[in-house]
Amino acid sequence: MNIQRLFNFLVPVLMAGVLLLAGCEQLGFGAKQSNALGNRPDLDCIIANDFYAVHFSAYLQPSKAELNPENKAAFVPFCQKIPRAGKMFFTADLIDRDIRATPIGIKLVEVEKTGQKVPDDIREIRTLVEIPAKLYPRGAVEAQADVDKNGDYVLYFLIGDAVEEDDRFRVPLEVGVNPDDNALVWIVGIAVVLVIILGVGFLLYVYKFKPQKSDDLQV
Repeated sequence: MNIQRLFNFLVPVLMAGVLLLAGCEQLGFGAKQSNALGNRPDLDCIIANDFYAVHFSAYLQPSKAELNPENKAAFVPFCQKIPRAGKMFFTADLIDRDIRATPIGIKLVEVEKTGQKVPDDIREIRTLVEIPAKLYPRGAVEAQADVDKNGDYVLYFLIGDAVEEDDRFRVPLEVGVNPDDNALVWIVGIAVVLVIILGVGFLLYVYKFKPQKSDDLQV
């Protein structure tokens, strides 16, 4: 393996690492939530299953201290990670216009993760809110609930009779976590960098210590 061949191999490897890191950002790993005021100007929280998709937002009722006009963070929308318990307001904009003609029920439940595969990955502990099915012709589904403690929750949108599992549209929620926690993107990034370093190290080792043929010595 001559220097030119080594260089030709390293360039695609490095480019692949850059693309993987960029892909994590595009998939939402480590993407920050909105720091702006108003109705979800920068929050791109799209939740989907095989049949449906919604633009989702969650808001916390501000405390008296947060109602200070200078505290803009009091009006920030959240996605699926919510920093603390409290009174919450949920909005979901239905992307699929067809289901606007179908009654939709809403249920918020506290859950416990089981570690199994969907749909047995959670166990319901208690129901906090249950709203009977009705039509949302404008596509804006809204609900509110008093969440009294941190933990794992699921907000269900029960579409039609909700007989099929896909019609029990799930929005998993984590309450009591940092919304801007980018641990996953750091883990993926570090793994990619380590793979690249190990690959380069192996190639350099092979290039340095492998017996070279006469044609490899030619520049």
